[in-house]
Amino acid sequence: MTDPATLVSRKNALTLFQAGIAAADPCRSVQRYLSASGDHLEILLNDGLQKRSGEWSLVHLIAFGKAACAMIEAAQAIIPAHLLAGKGIAVTNYENVRTIDNSEVIGAGHPLPDTAGFDAAQKCAERVKSARQGELVLVLVSGGGSALIPYPVDPITLQEKIATTDLLLASGATINQINCVRKHLSQLKGGGLAKMAFPADLHALILSDVLGDDVSTIASGPTVPDATTFSDAIDVFKAKDIWGKVPASVREYLEQGRLGKVKETPKPGDGLFNNTAYTLIGSNALSVNATLQAAQALGYDARIYSHQLCGETTEAAENLVSTAVALVNNGIDKPIALLAGGETTVTLKGNGRGGRNQEMALAFAIAAKRQGLTGRWTFLSGGTDGRDGPTDAAGGLIDQDTLERLINADCDPAALLADNDSYNALKSSQDLIDTGATGTNVADLQILLLYPHTLY
Repeated sequence: MTDPATLVSRKNALTLFQAGIAAADPCRSVQRYLSASGDHLEILLNDGLQKRSGEWSLVHLIAFGKAACAMIEAAQAIIPAHLLAGKGIAVTNYENVRTIDNSEVIGAGHPLPDTAGFDAAQKCAERVKSARQGELVLVLVSGGGSALIPYPVDPITLQEKIATTDLLLASGATINQINCVRKHLSQLKGGGLAKMAFPADLHALILSDVLGDDVSTIASGPTVPDATTFSDAIDVFKAKDIWGKVPASVREYLEQGRLGKVKETPKPGDGLFNNTAYTLIGSNALSVNATLQAAQALGYDARIYSHQLCGETTEAAENLVSTAVALVNNGIDKPIALLAGGETTVTLKGNGRGGRNQEMALAFAIAAKRQGLTGRWTFLSGGTDGRDGPTDAAGGLIDQDTLERLINADCDPAALLADNDSYNALKSSQDLIDTGATGTNVADLQILLLYPHTLY
């Protein structure tokens, strides 16, 4: 039976995680930056002081990403109904689909694209192309948008693009690397949507799931210039040593682009972006700061460990354990909360089931035992979207007794980690986090709670 102090610590970790998710609430984020007075719309820009405003004759509303439903619902409540150019279009993952008045909500595949997403992407393209000068295309972007609206260039098929995405995900490629490729295989991404909207005005409200909030990477940058090239996309495959496994049509298309026989994505300085702008309305950094404030309110000595946690998941876990061991061995006189946000990567070597957050939790438990992290501690690693990899869990929530629970359940923690089977490991130790789909996505949060030995 788990002791009461550990139960309180686990509850506190979940409280901090929920505070981070709440800070990325897509409805509130839209309401902060979009307003209307009569037929006059105002959109706050990134500094929160300057505004973009106008009396556009029509507003074409498009949303895609895991927060699409909440974002489009909030926007429709603000924009006068007579200004809306027909029903809005919201494309989201299947778990977040719900009915919204005056909007067509379309469920699509994530993290791997599917035919429903392809059909949705075509609908978005048709709507955007119908916009005229003096009208506004308002695009609501959130995490997951890259996979949800696949619109491959000719002659690449959707199945070939899915196979390519699958290869990249399994290779341990970073989100920036994956999106570089996506932009060069898509009609919408890498500024493609902005190109379709010209000469209408376009504005994007963006909820970021990308470290550093590079808007050209978020959802693969459909509304902003793309500085990457076909050569960069080819280099991603070669760096991961999977170029030979890429479908032949994809290799040929990228090579044609590298030789200048296929037009590049729109670049910075292109005149088609003169009528476009964007506002970053939420991010992982804001959510990490929210966990910091919540930890302080609970009496922890709260510290930011990293705003950009990345790299191989097991290495990130090892490094965090090393930091914790050093703190505890030097002596702490009050509970500490080490907080991080980011997006690590997993290079698949086994046949198990899991996600990067579950794998980090399992790797942390193993490293804590090996490195001698003593006393009472609790560690949470979770995805703010409530879905970690292709599982129904948001991540893992472990403590100093996790390995003992695994062994008592006749599990071999090291073997499960080697097989990338963190889901079944944490299920056996009763350490999975189950939030359900949250309706938002600003990457991952990590929360480590450490306690003085006097409190153990």
